[in-house]
Amino acid sequence: MSRVVLIDAGGSNIGSVQYALQRIGVEAPLTRDAGQIRAAERVILPGVGAAMPAMQRLREAGLIELIRQLQQPLLGVCVGMQILFERSEEGDVDCLGLLPGRVQKLAGGEGLRIPHMGWNRVFKQQADEPLLVGIEDGAHAYFVHSYAVLDLSAAAAICEHGQRFVAVARRGNVAGAQFHPERSATFGARLLENFVR
Repeated sequence: MSRVVLIDAGGSNIGSVQYALQRIGVEAPLTRDAGQIRAAERVILPGVGAAMPAMQRLREAGLIELIRQLQQPLLGVCVGMQILFERSEEGDVDCLGLLPGRVQKLAGGEGLRIPHMGWNRVFKQQADEPLLVGIEDGAHAYFVHSYAVLDLSAAAAICEHGQRFVAVARRGNVAGAQFHPERSATFGARLLENFVR
């Protein structure tokens, strides 16, 4: 049994997420095997691209209900986080519904480019959030996205790019990171270590 598994939902960041986990001493196989996912202690759902094709790949693999029923800690990354919510405007698609809120296009504004790409500060919403232990409030993380969750009810940490959005989400065993932990240096490595622990 693998202690940590990565769900193969497609996306170009899967290899870099695997490598980031290897750097902290964790071997996490990439899988669509329901038994392997169900047996893991921790499950990570990475994704790059758009919500509609990510949901389609999960549907084709027969994994949607399995993911909804997981009791162990689940971490979504980037689009993998977005599809944990109820619905996405990107492709107008129903998502997994594990977290409250919907994914909306960032508005941008004067001097603000969309996609939001690059380093930005992340601010904790709960000082005792286990995913953020050892991470300084206002630390920088690396973002690449045009859509975000603006409803902050499940936010463990927020970021701002013209408007405030969820940077880290958590409710019960379900968590997500809008930024890329695999590209976010010490912050990203610590978040992954906290999740694995």
